[in-house]
Amino acid sequence: MVLDFELTSEMVNDVLVMKTEGYINNAGGEQIAKEFEKYLNKGVSKLLIDIEKSKVVNSIGISFLIEIIEKLNGKGGKLYFSNLDPSIEKTFTIMGLFQFAGKVDSVEEIK
Repeated sequence: MVLDFELTSEMVNDVLVMKTEGYINNAGGEQIAKEFEKYLNKGVSKLLIDIEKSKVVNSIGISFLIEIIEKLNGKGGKLYFSNLDPSIEKTFTIMGLFQFAGKVDSVEEIK
């Protein structure tokens, strides 16, 4: 059974850290994008999405992530992912997301 999507966010130094739980689909992707927009307008240029508790990301969810990558790259920023499930990491690699986004183990790795 797929959990309802939940999102928490907090600022850690100059990095916006979001933690997801549940299926990142159209509703989950939209929730991430809306939360990101609030902080983008405040000048945040580094975003870490911890998806340890999300085991599935569909194509619509990925399209929201690509939109965020484009907005961050346009401002000289970057999107990072942590705690990737191996199947999600493989999907992101195949789609070429890691050409524009990073993988980290923790927020402390982001400079």
